[in-house]
Amino acid sequence: MHVREEVEQQLAAITRGAEVVLPREELATKLERAVRCERPLRVKLGIDPSAPHLTLGHAVVLRKLRLFQDLGHTAVLVVGDFTRRIGDPSGKSKTREPMTPGDIQRNMATYREQAFRILMPERTEVRLNSEWLDKLTFADVIALSARYTVARMLERDDFHRRHAAGVPITIMEFLYPLAQAYDSVAVKADVELGGSDQRFNLLIARDIQSAYGQEPQAIVTMPLLVGTDGVAAMSQSRGNYIGVDDPPHEQFGKLMSLPDEAMPQYFQLLTDLAAEEATRTHPKDAKKKLAWTLVAAFHGPESADGAQQHFERVFEAQQPPEEMAEFHVPPDMLEGDGVPILSLIAAAELAPSRSQARRLVEQGAVQIDGEKVSSPTAVIQVRTGMVVRVGRLRFARLVID
Repeated sequence: MHVREEVEQQLAAITRGAEVVLPREELATKLERAVRCERPLRVKLGIDPSAPHLTLGHAVVLRKLRLFQDLGHTAVLVVGDFTRRIGDPSGKSKTREPMTPGDIQRNMATYREQAFRILMPERTEVRLNSEWLDKLTFADVIALSARYTVARMLERDDFHRRHAAGVPITIMEFLYPLAQAYDSVAVKADVELGGSDQRFNLLIARDIQSAYGQEPQAIVTMPLLVGTDGVAAMSQSRGNYIGVDDPPHEQFGKLMSLPDEAMPQYFQLLTDLAAEEATRTHPKDAKKKLAWTLVAAFHGPESADGAQQHFERVFEAQQPPEEMAEFHVPPDMLEGDGVPILSLIAAAELAPSRSQARRLVEQGAVQIDGEKVSSPTAVIQVRTGMVVRVGRLRFARLVID
């Protein structure tokens, strides 16, 4: 294949679903040089260890990073253990609270395994930015900060809004994009990926690389995936997320609960299927195809088959799942005329508290052997084999020893 033709094919694949590719001509030049010299590009993606799970929102950019690997390039996954101590607001209206090193380490513990559900380990470098940022002296930080102006920093939308509204911005927050930019210098990034909310930070890195004598990176930004509410971007802090390592049944069920209007974006950004698949068939059938495809990608086809069967049995046929947790009813709960429903739900850990159990009963979300429990004061005559269902996903089979 001719070099130029190969480069055009790579560009077409890279730009599919992307929001911005900047500068496109520079990326084309980098790709052509990589092909001619047989030198893989170093493609950077920064991950913020704010929570212990990677989500399908992370999967969007991880899939694009995997595409670069499939094209022969090297993925450089930078976990921002140092920068998370600073706290980047990234479009928020106020300063984000810093995290302790212990919290960061706990969140990072499973990142590698989760990321490798998408990436090829043999073509991935996993780096912590504390490797180089911890080593900078105060003089180094002053030299770094001298390479960018306050006026340029205030061009960032969230900083501009906060400054105009008189909302405080700390100098520490200005240092975040500079530290992230220095990551690109440290790993010698040719390309950096990120969500659309990171565009400004990624562009700063181009200027900082130039200031340190490096060729500026090209940037590729991806749209922010809408969460399960169909409104806001997927976020663990909002609770509208689906985790990469969520159990198959849970992943499948959450995907089936997506609003119909979110389907085209999920097909386009998370699968190799055409976005038209979302509208070509009945929404429920399209969701099943999407759910099966994603569960298979993260857990394997057999798990996807099992998750679909579970969904069809529990949510369509309204039958209890074949496998569920057992709750051995303590002898002291069996005294008297029966077991109060709130005590039973709380003891079986089907709700975090009696007050939450009460709300669930009042909402009609509690069933015993398929029969809805109508009163929070109900007393249940329990027996072995009885099935308690709370909400859509929580079940327990009672056992009396």
